[in-house]
Amino acid sequence: MFKRLPDTAPGAAVPVHFTFDGVALKARPGDTVAAALIAAGHDICRATPVSGAPRAPYCLMGVCFECLVSIDGVGNRQACLVPVQEGMHVQTQRGKRSMSEGASAAMGDRP
Repeated sequence: MFKRLPDTAPGAAVPVHFTFDGVALKARPGDTVAAALIAAGHDICRATPVSGAPRAPYCLMGVCFECLVSIDGVGNRQACLVPVQEGMHVQTQRGKRSMSEGASAAMGDRP
């Protein structure tokens, strides 16, 4: 469905290293997390909270919210809007966060 075009930009030869569900992957500098996952052959990035149905990036512009992932321990991140960074840990998002996780993230883990 998607075909990667050759990149001739300066610095394009230096890949960005990140992990997806514990698997080491490489991306091009400037790629979004969604683009990097698609280029690496990973098209499923989350499961729906109700049925567990697999979902994949769809609009690639931040409208549909189908590309939600957990990035460096923070859930509900739109993979199509976040540039991939060196050492980033991306995980499949399964279902929704619990109330305690949501409150903890909103309060910045304050007591």
